[in-house]
Amino acid sequence: MNEALPVLYESARRKALDALALVEASLADYQPYSSGHNYAPKEREPYDALADRYMRAIEVCIKFFRTYERMMFADSSETYRDLLQRTHKLEMIASPSLWFEMRDLRNRIVHDYLPQQLEQLYTLIAGPYGDELLSMKGRIAAADAPSLGLARP
Repeated sequence: MNEALPVLYESARRKALDALALVEASLADYQPYSSGHNYAPKEREPYDALADRYMRAIEVCIKFFRTYERMMFADSSETYRDLLQRTHKLEMIASPSLWFEMRDLRNRIVHDYLPQQLEQLYTLIAGPYGDELLSMKGRIAAADAPSLGLARP
């Protein structure tokens, strides 16, 4: 086993947990977005923070999945689909299709941030996608790596 892998694993795990904690904090104060309301810039800040935190959480979780996969299987998947299949088999995610949708939303936020779609975007993040991230936070926190002998903080 690569001697650096335990350090990489713990670093990726910590970053994922930190990013998920920020999503959790945003969701705790979430108020449903109304497309009919003309939000002032200050009123938009919590929604912008939620979207930014969501995007970051998706990215760091995917990086964690890659490190976790290398730790568990001693190799890396060729495709994102294979990575999600393996991550699902390890019971780290609820379903590969949900993660495809979550990453697709992340990509839409980055590339097509259209005002008329904001209500739907925030509803998904505050609903099923946020639920998956919050439940995954517990799974990552509990991810056991006995063969690595890692001490949990």
